[in-house]
Amino acid sequence: MELNRRTVIAGAAAAGLAATTLGPGTAEAASGGRKPVKELFGKLADGTKVYRWSLENGGTRMKVLNWGGVVQCLEIPDRHGHYANISLGFDNIDDYVAKTPYFGALIGRYGNRIGKGQFTLDGTSYQLSVNDGVNSLHGGKQGFDKHIWDIEPFAKGSDVGLHLYYTSVDGEMGYPGTLRTKVTYTLTKHGDWRIDYEATTDKATVVNLTSHVYWNLAGEGSGTIENHELTIAASRYTPTDTGLIPTGELAKVSGTPFDFRKTKPIGRDIRAGHVQQVQAKGYDHNWVLDKGITAGPEHVATLRDPHSGRTLRIASDQPGLQFYSGNFLDGTLTGTGGRTYRQGDALCLETQHFPDSPNQPAFPSTVLRPGQTYRSTTIHSFGA
Repeated sequence: MELNRRTVIAGAAAAGLAATTLGPGTAEAASGGRKPVKELFGKLADGTKVYRWSLENGGTRMKVLNWGGVVQCLEIPDRHGHYANISLGFDNIDDYVAKTPYFGALIGRYGNRIGKGQFTLDGTSYQLSVNDGVNSLHGGKQGFDKHIWDIEPFAKGSDVGLHLYYTSVDGEMGYPGTLRTKVTYTLTKHGDWRIDYEATTDKATVVNLTSHVYWNLAGEGSGTIENHELTIAASRYTPTDTGLIPTGELAKVSGTPFDFRKTKPIGRDIRAGHVQQVQAKGYDHNWVLDKGITAGPEHVATLRDPHSGRTLRIASDQPGLQFYSGNFLDGTLTGTGGRTYRQGDALCLETQHFPDSPNQPAFPSTVLRPGQTYRSTTIHSFGA
């Protein structure tokens, strides 16, 4: 089987991959490092237990829930060696169930928006769960972020991590095909957080998996991220209509507030009054990465907090990056540190295929067929 090819690219290069067996099995024997530690985090209303796994490697500390594959906490040191949790989240399961705007979650079956929750595939029209006005967002009302995942911890060589498994049945949230998904979170000896996504289907469907961590490199609850410096390797972005659905245009960032090809503070142009910013209440757009779809992860974005010195570098094989500037945080949510989250107190950098691709023939395809395997990798590298 050819490991470097993907089935989500447009054209004939996507064809011909054999399906793999995706399911919990025997964990790899520990040959280095320490296996993640499991503890009870809480219970759902029906009594289902929610667990949290703690793992550490290379100076990075992470806590992950089996509810939605949520990264509940991610700690890294600053330039002085002082640790802070740089991801937004809650300290209890009830808030994740009732309130969370996808804090730290795995997103599927389709990350981002699909216009009117509708698409047509092979002559058949599908109506999806609608949960964002008239549109479908992040898989619908009960996307992958709102399910219990099976988790298998591992310690292998110098790596430690978690295998996460979820099977989405045919018709769930309106999507065709039973999708068997495996996501692997790995902490490397260098402290990198690597995400490997895999999925197979028994019927033609669409797939776009991503992670929805809210970042604040100064520490969650510490205030605005407008002084964070951001670089995105993209010369174009996808403008949207008032419902934040792409118009189909691939617009140039040159001469607009959307130009992050050279490093600049997020707050420099966030109130520039561009019509796209007014509609989105800030940045909430897909950047068309210059590298396109690649066989392996390539650097696409860098985020830095000048005060702490903490940096985040993101590498991906995907064609798009959704930069969301926390526009809809409204001060009603209290995080793990006991502080409220306000507008602009965090940002998301979601590696992805483009929003609404099933309805945009000119966008790279997100169709997955039986006998093919969806694969994608994103690597987060931290420094100070």
